[in-house]
Amino acid sequence: MHARTLAHAKRMRHQPTYAEAALWRELRAHRFAGFKFKRQQPLGPYIVDFVCFGRHVIVELDGSQHLDTQLYDEGRTTWLNARGFSVLRFWNDDVLARTSFVLEAIWLALQER
Repeated sequence: MHARTLAHAKRMRHQPTYAEAALWRELRAHRFAGFKFKRQQPLGPYIVDFVCFGRHVIVELDGSQHLDTQLYDEGRTTWLNARGFSVLRFWNDDVLARTSFVLEAIWLALQER
């Protein structure tokens, strides 16, 4: 792993979006049914928003900038899936306005793994 990737992940942890901060309050410190999550975690050439290594579940939050990067995001998801991870994607707006929906979807994905 490159030192630049690690430094970038650290910067991202210190400058979360509103949606990332809101979801992290729910997931951090084993608060979500005892599952351990990490945030802004480097995995290969990528940095994922949230990951539960115990269940191989990744949660990605997308803002409007992802409308222009759909092909990149698909390739990233394919790479992560090939390494045994299940990737959930949510729009930032859903995290902020429909938090219970997002948490239920994460819960279901954790139970399936």
